[in-house]
Amino acid sequence: MRKSRKIMLFALIGIAGLALAFRNSDKYFLIAKNLDIFAAFYRELNTYYVEDLPPDKLMQTGIEAMLEETDPYTDFVPEEELDELRFMATGKYGGVGASIYTEGEWTSITDVYEGSPMDKAGIKAGDVIVSLDGKSAKNMEQEEVSKYLKGTAGTALIIVLRHPLNNTEKTYRILRDDINVKPVSYSGIIRKNVGYIKMTQFTEGSAEQVQLAFEALRKQHPALGGVVLDLRGNPGGLLEEAVSLSNIFIDKGKLIVSTRGKVKSWDREYKTSLLPIDNHIPLVVLTSRSSASASEIVAGAVQDLDRGLVVGQRSYGKGLVQTTRPLPYNAKLKVTTARYYTPSGRCIQAIDYSQRNDEGEADYVPDSLRKSFTTAAGRPVKDGGGIEPDARVESTILSQVAITLLRKQFIFDYATRYYYAHPETPATSTAFVTDEVFEEFLKFLDGKDYSYKTRSEEALDIFRSTATREKYYDGLQKEFDALQAKMKHDKKQDLLRNKAEIRQLLEEEIANRYFPQAGRIERSLSWDRDVEEAVTLLQSPQKYQQLLTRKN
Repeated sequence: MRKSRKIMLFALIGIAGLALAFRNSDKYFLIAKNLDIFAAFYRELNTYYVEDLPPDKLMQTGIEAMLEETDPYTDFVPEEELDELRFMATGKYGGVGASIYTEGEWTSITDVYEGSPMDKAGIKAGDVIVSLDGKSAKNMEQEEVSKYLKGTAGTALIIVLRHPLNNTEKTYRILRDDINVKPVSYSGIIRKNVGYIKMTQFTEGSAEQVQLAFEALRKQHPALGGVVLDLRGNPGGLLEEAVSLSNIFIDKGKLIVSTRGKVKSWDREYKTSLLPIDNHIPLVVLTSRSSASASEIVAGAVQDLDRGLVVGQRSYGKGLVQTTRPLPYNAKLKVTTARYYTPSGRCIQAIDYSQRNDEGEADYVPDSLRKSFTTAAGRPVKDGGGIEPDARVESTILSQVAITLLRKQFIFDYATRYYYAHPETPATSTAFVTDEVFEEFLKFLDGKDYSYKTRSEEALDIFRSTATREKYYDGLQKEFDALQAKMKHDKKQDLLRNKAEIRQLLEEEIANRYFPQAGRIERSLSWDRDVEEAVTLLQSPQKYQQLLTRKN
């Protein structure tokens, strides 16, 4: 009997193996078959179609159509775009070290990176680009301008710039260099005994830079009582850097993240390998809707291991890992190969790209399908929707008038005027936007077009369109006109109604002229609601512990 059972078992295993082999064989046959059809189809189309078909454009279209069936992170990277891929990994690129913005006919310099070729040449924010290597920059697309500014280190760029106020022009010969965008854009003490570190990307060596910033804070302030790690707006990057960063605050040997995909031999668990720098100091990680990938790995590990608190808004919910694969002619395939899982075992991927509606669009995982997990201390957490903060802070929404002033560069332009009118570098604590300066700004806006629609007016327009389509509008026109008249906004009153918000934006932009990059961040911290909540928790040990130990 036992012998016959063994024979039966081996037979079943053999049948299962054959079935799997046949399925794989069928799959490979279908691939080979369709590749043959594709090649024959292209050959016939190219030979007999009435017009010439550019092969590179046609194949690119085919590749893009295939990518439509995948997630947005799987992509084809041709050789000429590899620099962007390298920048995502290293934070380095060849260029002149400046940010730009195109408005109307001209492109202006908006930021100059400290120590860059542009900075060394004395170029300032507000300067207008007139020509690039002899070609007029008037009406040039911002993307094309950017291509001129970037290039191999050591190559020269001839650029003509116009002064924003007196319109004098000057020609510069700039030698491009390797520009290293710092992953830690700011660090310092923001309130009594509370340290703050702003991290913008997870590139090579970024965890080490965070560690150096943290150690400097501890050395300068021995009574440091807590630290805020700001990952808001951080799109992520290298997974290994996320693990190394976590290791600064988390004990050796702890699971930070695991990856699982179709190729099982690639599945991995990533654990901390070193003794932490400090595994006791109270820690808050700030997240926002645009915190993604490696940012979510760090936030998820801190939360799942109860090492600290997450404050702000729910993160993006990427939850996917990409690997680059080589292709002929130095091209690359950036392909999603796995999902990643936080220490509690949850995948925080918010959009399910394997399930699409009739229009081919992927949607968010519904709350009803999100599963519950627990942290090391038993706190409830959920999968399928990014990292939910332990202390949620409503995101700040700018008014329409503020958005318009930013979009049309009026705040930027006034900051330029202010800078040239006050060329001496002030003390870092100087408040720039007094009531008198704000009044000057209002005069600066006189005669300028900053027309816009409020959100209420936009909603009313949608209502009118819908009512017209459904043939209700004629009967409602009087009421509609009366409501529209009541809602008609006065731009001057909108400026005064949103004075505090506009003053803050002006303060940040002016500070950035005297203290590039760091100035804007430092000023914004004074009225940052997420930071305020983080500091409140760090300075209230009882509240901090209550959130770390809550069970509902």
